[in-house]
Amino acid sequence: MTALRISELFASLQGEGVSAGVPAAFLRLGDCNLNCSYCDTPYSWDWRHYDRKAELIDEDLLVTAARIRALTPRRLVITGGEPLLQQQALEELVTELGEFAVEVETNGTIVPSASLSDRVAQWNVSPKLSNSGIPEAQRFKMAALETLRDTERAWLKWVVVAKEDLEEILRWVTALHWPTDKVILMPEAKSPSQLVERSTLVAEAAIEHGFRFSTRLQVLLWGNERGK
Repeated sequence: MTALRISELFASLQGEGVSAGVPAAFLRLGDCNLNCSYCDTPYSWDWRHYDRKAELIDEDLLVTAARIRALTPRRLVITGGEPLLQQQALEELVTELGEFAVEVETNGTIVPSASLSDRVAQWNVSPKLSNSGIPEAQRFKMAALETLRDTERAWLKWVVVAKEDLEEILRWVTALHWPTDKVILMPEAKSPSQLVERSTLVAEAAIEHGFRFSTRLQVLLWGNERGK
């Protein structure tokens, strides 16, 4: 039996990035190799503050596939945590769900296998900045980011807290030779009021540098509610 460690499965709208507003099934996998200070889903990995046994289930991937098919959307967003910690099982799941357009949300620290990469329609890559509180050597892995870039199906999605983040973003976009039309700036926010407060700054930076801007629809519509 090939099993997946699952945090939650639900149907919603993609709230972020280039496919924002599209109906999708969301599969949130458990565990992460980073510990961002602003993470809005700590229940999927922070076992100092959450009960792992209560938060995660181990489930046969064929059972998971059946549950995903029972949801209406035929787009699947695999998120976390960090999904690529379960890469082998993901390969099998994505192969099984061949009729789905699959997006994978990743922090860009793990190199995806060629077989998985070929089956993913869209990579949403969110490297962490110094505002995450994580040492740079831990959060930036050039080999992984370059591999994702070279798929030509990957988008860089930067979480912006303050104006000072832009210098760091520009440095990394240049170092990675990432196409600017596939770079997205998004405000960090856990509430609608915080999102509105930070959006103007981030939108103006996107205009100035030729990047995309993304809001966070799930925050605007449902706050920080789980399963949305």
